[in-house]
Amino acid sequence: MIVVVTPNPAVDVTYRVDEQRVGRTQRVLDVARRPGGKGVNVARVLHAAGVPSRCVLPLGGAPGAWLAAALDVPATTVALSGETRTTVTVVDDVAHPTMFGEPGPRVTAAEWDALVAAVAADAADADALVVSGSLPRDADPAGVGRLIGAATGLTVADVSGPALLAAADAGADVCKPNREELLAATGAAGEADGAADLLARGAGTVVVSRGVDGLAAHTRDAVLTVPAVPGVRGNATGAGDAATAGLVLALTRGLTLRAALGCAAAFGAAAVLRPTAGEVDHRALTGFLTDLPLELPLDPTRSPA
Repeated sequence: MIVVVTPNPAVDVTYRVDEQRVGRTQRVLDVARRPGGKGVNVARVLHAAGVPSRCVLPLGGAPGAWLAAALDVPATTVALSGETRTTVTVVDDVAHPTMFGEPGPRVTAAEWDALVAAVAADAADADALVVSGSLPRDADPAGVGRLIGAATGLTVADVSGPALLAAADAGADVCKPNREELLAATGAAGEADGAADLLARGAGTVVVSRGVDGLAAHTRDAVLTVPAVPGVRGNATGAGDAATAGLVLALTRGLTLRAALGCAAAFGAAAVLRPTAGEVDHRALTGFLTDLPLELPLDPTRSPA
């Protein structure tokens, strides 16, 4: 079982338009709504691959009720007095998508205590805990450390800013920022220095997503790298979340760190081939995993809903 916490989930709304034009009234051609947040995407990828997984989500108001009803993965929810946020993404066939992300509700100390308790209960017998995504409005970054501390298995933190530093301070087994997040959080001039900062704080391993340049894993003894899967083009939204899913899956199956990086690259590439975050192209994924010692109970002919 892999437990995935999304501290700041969202109702993701996507508007498709003919052409994005700033300052102009535009007719929306299609509207799509789905449960969102980085952790939700990670859990959906794992669940679709046949891997037992569970979301832990703080939800509030009508948007939170809708999100809970629309989830297609097992979940534990924690009630909030504030309303779950909405994100709006505007897409067309030419320009890069434009995303508007609300900050999320303010979470009281008692509500955060309830979230930590829910995580501790679900993660008590879990193989891994993943904390993924942004924090709610005005949340204390140290709260991430409390979530990490509630786990008994492998801990993976895919967070940014002060929360990334807090995860390292709490001794997360894996911190997984992208390169830009790493430099912004640590203030380092380069990847090696930024990773060294997180390792010195207490992180076990720092896995850095490099986009088209693949991934790198920094440990106290070495730096391992794998390239991105070549020749894959499409929608990169959610590729990092899929890579997180592949990484934690491989590590909980006992694969080496290098093989786990390869698995992360494969999942990320398979996500690029799907139009929506939280999905992977199962047929392509099976091909990408051919040289890796990992078997999944997925059906490669299945297309996500």
